[in-house]
Amino acid sequence: MSIIYSIDLIGTFVFAISGVMTGISKKFDIFGTLVLGFVTAIGGGTLRDMLTGALPVAWIQDINYVILIIAALPMVYLFQKQILKLRKTMFLFDSIGIGLFTVLGVQKTLALGLSPIICILMGAIGAVFGGVLRDTLSNEVPLIFRKEIYATACLLGGTIFYFLLQLAIPIYVAQSISIFIVILIRILAVRNHWSLNFNK
Repeated sequence: MSIIYSIDLIGTFVFAISGVMTGISKKFDIFGTLVLGFVTAIGGGTLRDMLTGALPVAWIQDINYVILIIAALPMVYLFQKQILKLRKTMFLFDSIGIGLFTVLGVQKTLALGLSPIICILMGAIGAVFGGVLRDTLSNEVPLIFRKEIYATACLLGGTIFYFLLQLAIPIYVAQSISIFIVILIRILAVRNHWSLNFNK
């Protein structure tokens, strides 16, 4: 199993959990909760693959993605009381998810021979679009449209990942550093109320 495939599966599962948790908190039924987990997990990657012409998209070709998304549903339902008591759990899963998918998106599109700027943008799109779909379907203003630093963390993490690769740093080290940076930026931004909002 390759590193990039492992990251993709982990990111899919993490985002599925985030979507399922949102569905439960919004009191969706089981089907609605599963749909929310599904679009959160594969929405960003599907858009990225469609834009870059990497068709058919990954989850259609590999049943493991669907299995992981479905598995997130009973896991969260079984432990929903414990999970929902943790106020920061959804935020943590979301932060881990965007870190994983940012690196994955940049790495996948670099392999297609696209320009670095496009690759970094695709990394951010793949990371945030699933969350946009999740928030939209659950009647929330998507994080990317709020004053919180969200997509910016992905852009910075993707840029750092690209430059680390140019330094011939081992791929797993570059991946780990970049994912950590995305998560760290998100945590610090929320804790210190950083934003790019120019309105007072």
